[in-house]
Amino acid sequence: MKKNISLQKYLIYGLTLGMVALWLVAMGVSRLVVQHELNETFDNAMEETAQRLLPLAVLDILNREDTSTPQRVAPLKTEQTGFTYLVRDHEGAILLQSFGADLAVFGSRPIEGFASTATHRIYGASALRATIFMEIAEPLAHRRDVALDTVVALALPLLFLIPVSLFGIWLLVRISLRSILSYGRAIEARGAGDLSSIVVEKLPTEITPIADAVNRLLERLRLALESEKRFTANSAHELRTPLATTLAQVQRLRQEAPEGPLRMRTAEIEGSLKELSRLSEKLMQLAKAEGGGLLSDVPQDLAMLLAHVVQDVRRTTSASIELTLSPTEPVLSMIDPDAFAILVRNLIENALKHGAPNSTVEVSLSGDALLKVVNAGPVIKASDLAQLTRRFVRGGSRAEGFGLGLAIASAIASGVGAEWTLASPATGKTDGFEVSVQFVLCIK
Repeated sequence: MKKNISLQKYLIYGLTLGMVALWLVAMGVSRLVVQHELNETFDNAMEETAQRLLPLAVLDILNREDTSTPQRVAPLKTEQTGFTYLVRDHEGAILLQSFGADLAVFGSRPIEGFASTATHRIYGASALRATIFMEIAEPLAHRRDVALDTVVALALPLLFLIPVSLFGIWLLVRISLRSILSYGRAIEARGAGDLSSIVVEKLPTEITPIADAVNRLLERLRLALESEKRFTANSAHELRTPLATTLAQVQRLRQEAPEGPLRMRTAEIEGSLKELSRLSEKLMQLAKAEGGGLLSDVPQDLAMLLAHVVQDVRRTTSASIELTLSPTEPVLSMIDPDAFAILVRNLIENALKHGAPNSTVEVSLSGDALLKVVNAGPVIKASDLAQLTRRFVRGGSRAEGFGLGLAIASAIASGVGAEWTLASPATGKTDGFEVSVQFVLCIK
């Protein structure tokens, strides 16, 4: 299964990386433009320098007494990193040169205009009818250093821009997704039986169609579930009266029938009708568990309710039921009393039916609203535990029943927001089965 990606992280990192990429592209384009403009600026500077120095060099050469010996101009600085120049006649004889001028840079014959070598840019100009030439050379490395400094100056803001943009984009995305996060929290806060429309204000235009589609889906689910619940409840309710009447008639017939096959057959029919009556009762409980009305308007004392339910079950069975209540103050929760009674009764009946014969069913309620029902019996495999809360699933037990007790109790627990846990063997034992229901405790 692929790991889900975070839209917020995707937008933050995507926008930041996109901005950095655009900045780097802009830097590359800027370097080319700057390099071109620098070349033009330096060429103009070389040309202006040559036009200014050439008349001075011509005057110096014409005023010499000895023109056969070239002169070298002393530098103003000890390090020369810019222009160097050379003054020659039309035959290439050197008349004047700057300090640090490398003769290998210049060609054997003087030139006019611009030329480039692998390492230098050269400009030449002439005077006195092309008899005296001045050539100025500039290292290309100097131009590259200037262009590099410009690019570095453009890159340095990235060190500040990246963290600032990450925070700014995170803040903007966070604000933009606030309504979507509220929409998600509204869905998470829904109870198991709440299928009403989800209303969140100021959703983005792109999310509104999805929210509308979800609401339409919830409405279809609500109508389908209500139709199923009505059918289950109505069927069970409509069966109750005919079943009671038929059962009364069969019981009277059994009493009036003589000893023999007829009385045995009427006894079997009476047993089947009782089973069918219990099934209709379970179906009505299931309809209530999966419907609304599981929560009370005021907190209910679970300890008092549990004591009443256990006392009521003891009247109908000879099995041993051990009740342990917390000796502290009342245990309050918002569950509906009838729903709590249905949940507890189904758990105890399940323990009585599927527990070991002649064993004690342990029922306890702690001060933090943790209900436990424990029965002895063989250990249930972990793979079977998850299936026990499904409808009409009875595990490997051969006891009579419909496989609805745990399904009803689980539906009620889910509907009131309680945590439901099945364990086998029971806690602290080597066998048995344990159901734990952690209700939401109301703090006074």
